[in-house]
Amino acid sequence: MQQFEATAAARGDHPAMKVKRDGVWETTSWREYRDLVFQVGRGFLALGLEPGDGVVIMSYNRPEWFISNLAAIAAGGLPAGIYTSCTAEQCRYITDHCEARIAVLENTEYLDRFREIRSSLPRLEAIVLMDGQSTEDGVYTWDELLDRAGRVSEERLRERVDAQESGDLCSLIYTSGTTGPPKAVMLCHRNILWVGKKVQESFEIGQGDYVISYLPLSHIAEQVVSFYCPISAGACSWFAESLEQLGDNLREVRPHFFFAVPRVWEKIQAKIEAAGAQAPPLKRRIAAWARRVGAKARHAEQSGGRPPLLYPLAERLVFSKVRARLGLDRARFCATSAAPISLHTLEFFGSLGITILEVYGMSECTGPTTFSYPDRYRFGAAGLAITGSEVRVADDGEVLMRGPHVFLGYYKDEEATVETLDEHGWIHSGDIGELDAEGFLSITDRKKELLITSGGKNVAPQPIEGAIKAIPGVALGVVIGDRRNYLTALLTLDPETVAGRAEMAGSPARDTAAAAACPIFRQFLESQIELVNSNLARYETIKRFAVLPGQFSIEGDELTPTMKLKRRVVAEKYAAEIEQLYA
Repeated sequence: MQQFEATAAARGDHPAMKVKRDGVWETTSWREYRDLVFQVGRGFLALGLEPGDGVVIMSYNRPEWFISNLAAIAAGGLPAGIYTSCTAEQCRYITDHCEARIAVLENTEYLDRFREIRSSLPRLEAIVLMDGQSTEDGVYTWDELLDRAGRVSEERLRERVDAQESGDLCSLIYTSGTTGPPKAVMLCHRNILWVGKKVQESFEIGQGDYVISYLPLSHIAEQVVSFYCPISAGACSWFAESLEQLGDNLREVRPHFFFAVPRVWEKIQAKIEAAGAQAPPLKRRIAAWARRVGAKARHAEQSGGRPPLLYPLAERLVFSKVRARLGLDRARFCATSAAPISLHTLEFFGSLGITILEVYGMSECTGPTTFSYPDRYRFGAAGLAITGSEVRVADDGEVLMRGPHVFLGYYKDEEATVETLDEHGWIHSGDIGELDAEGFLSITDRKKELLITSGGKNVAPQPIEGAIKAIPGVALGVVIGDRRNYLTALLTLDPETVAGRAEMAGSPARDTAAAAACPIFRQFLESQIELVNSNLARYETIKRFAVLPGQFSIEGDELTPTMKLKRRVVAEKYAAEIEQLYA
C-alpha cells in the first residue's frame, strides 16, 4: 500500500485508469483512485471484514476490480479473483476455501450463480454488485458500499494498513493443479512489489505510459501487466470493452507496451493473413519483399548483427502501416507468456517488424521468472533470469527458480507446498528445460500433466477424463489441448459394455469397431459429452472428439505397467486423428 499511496501522491490528477461508458472514455485520476480504494476499504470494514478474511471478486476488467482488490488488501483481507467462466460449484469452492466474508460481483448474472450456492457458504455475509441491484438481504449496490464507508473512520482503516509488513500474505491466486481442486497461491507484499518494480525497470515503463487491460484479472500475468506494474510506474491502465472489441480498443488506446497470450497473437496473425490474401497483386509483392527483409533483420538482431540496408524502406512502406492498423505504432515492446507460443507465430510477427518477447513464469513466482528484452532475445527461448533471481536446471531436467518473487506456499495445503517449494527456497516448476551458454532458458517439456491452452488457461485433464470415463460404454478418454485454442478428446470404448449400451441407444453396433463408426452411437456420445461439459468452465469444455476403434494397452505402449496413460505416446501415435479434430 505504501507504493500505491506514494504513486498516487506523486501523480495526483494525472490519469490512472480509463474505462469506456456509453461510448465515452471516462478517466479516474490517481488521487481519485487512492480515495476510492480507501473509501471501499472502509466500506468493507463496515460490512464486517476482519484481518485474514477472503474477498472474492468476479468481474470482467474494470476499475472496480482494481479498487476492490486494493481495498481488500488495505483492510487486511485476502482478495481472490474468480474467472467469469467458472461454474457455480467452482465459485463455491473458491469462496469457501478462502473463507470469504465478502463477494464483489460485476452484475446480477453472477449473482444468480451465487444464489445457487449461498446456503452452503455460512461465512459469506455480504455480496456487493458493481452494476445492478437486488432486494435480497446482504446484497448491496456499489453506491451502498460507498455510503457505508461513512460509518468507519479513516483512522481505523489506517491502523489495518500500518499493521501489515512486507512479508505478510496479501493476495491469493487460484491455479489449477494436475488433479483435484485448484490450489491457492499465497503472495505477500514483497512478492508483488518486487515483480512490479522489476517489470517497470527492465522495460523502462514510465509515468504516463498506457497499457490495455483485457485478459482475465484472476490470472497473475494480467495482474502484473495492467494492475501492479502501473502502480510502480505511474502508468495508466485502459480497460478494453471486451475481448471481441480488443482490436478497436487497441487502435483507440495505442498502448506503449502490449501483452498477449499466444492465442491472441494467433488470432491477430490470422486476420493479417486474411487481409493480405485480399490485397492487390502489387501490394502482396511489396509485403512479401518487406517480410523477407524483416525476417533477416530479426535474425541479425538475435546474433548481434546489423539489419539489412533496405530495412528503413521496408519500415516506411510496410511495417509502420501494419503497426498503425493494429494500434501498436507506439508500443516500445510486445510480450507473450502464460502458454508456449509457436516459432511460426514469432517469426511471422518478426518479419513484420513486431518482435514478440517471450516471458516464462508461473503463479508461484508472482508471474515472471525470465525476461526477454528488445535488444536481447531468442525466438523459441523464454529469456533470461530476472536480475536478482536465480534459475537453474536440476539433474533430471526440471526448471528450478528462487528469489524475492517466490510465493509463501499454498493456502491450507502444506503437503502441496512441500512438493513444490523445497527447504532451500527453490520452486520446482514441473517443467523440463535447458539453459544455454548465454543463460537463455528454453522449455522443452512438462513434467506435470497440466494442459495450458494457447489462450493461457490452465486445465487439469484428469478430472475431465474421469467424467468422460464415467460415460456408459466408454473405456478411457484422453483430453487434448496443450498449446491449442480449445480442448478435444480421444475416446476408446469398453468391449464389455458397448454392445448393451449401443442397443439401448438404438444402434445396431455390437462391438467397439462398429460402435466407433456408427452415427447413432456417436449421437449418444455427443449427448453424454454435453452433460460432462455442463459441469465445466467454458475453457474446460470438450469441443470435438474422436472415437478410436481399438483400445489403449500396455502392449500398444499407450499404458504403463501400472496402467497409467502415456500422453506423449498417445499424441504421437494418434497424431493424424488429433489433427483432424483441429482441422
